[in-house]
Amino acid sequence: MSTIEQAIDVAVPVRAAYNQWTQFTEFPRFMEGVDEIDQVTDTRTHWKTSVAGVKREFDAEITEQLPDERIAWTSVDRPRQAGVVTFHHLTPGHTRVMLQMEFAPEGAVEKAGDALKLVETRVKGDLKRFKEYIEAKGGETGAWRGEVGQDPTA
Repeated sequence: MSTIEQAIDVAVPVRAAYNQWTQFTEFPRFMEGVDEIDQVTDTRTHWKTSVAGVKREFDAEITEQLPDERIAWTSVDRPRQAGVVTFHHLTPGHTRVMLQMEFAPEGAVEKAGDALKLVETRVKGDLKRFKEYIEAKGGETGAWRGEVGQDPTA
């Protein structure tokens, strides 16, 4: 498994950054190589991607979601990946978005790309485009404030 950790500061409140990140169908607007995401259920998404000529479809399941704090996910099948994005209050109008992701490159092309840090570069670019997207809008385009994987008695 390979691990990527990237962060970016955005000039919007935590609530706006978090709310926008819950709008998975908007990801193709700022994530390179993501063609389409369908929200199948509150916790399941279906992804269509094309990276370096390789087209893939896969499902991802949200395993934990705590409003304004974190969203964690894992792929349901292949390609194997899992991650968490967290939202950190810096000032009333600024948030740090931190992304940690693990993935298993498949095949020679993906393994070579991983060795050259191409996925890490892409994630860094995606976060930069997220920053530009949310700051240009001045706020979120929607929100899902539900909790996933939280023990209500804790």
